[in-house]
Amino acid sequence: MIQTKFTKQELVDAVYEKSGINRKDVKMLVDHVFEVIKDTLVEGMAIELRGFGTFEVRIRKGRKKARNPKTGKEVSVTSHGIAAFRGGRELKQALWNLPIRDDGGL
Repeated sequence: MIQTKFTKQELVDAVYEKSGINRKDVKMLVDHVFEVIKDTLVEGMAIELRGFGTFEVRIRKGRKKARNPKTGKEVSVTSHGIAAFRGGRELKQALWNLPIRDDGGL
């Protein structure tokens, strides 16, 4: 089976192997980076990482009629923020020629 997810622990392991920095320090650094990204988004600011992409907050409009997919019950939803990512030019170019299977997967 092809693995389709890369976990935070796998990210820590990969950075550890590439850098040679103590694994505990790498984990702490990764945790701090994610915390800063989250805090910055909560403040309503975007994070631009040149060559990689931009994390930003987008506002999703509320609706009076929406459905809870679990129960099917009609509910109203207020406007709210969501986290969004836009890939940068270099990332888009790197992903452009990925081999795609007939079922749409990688």
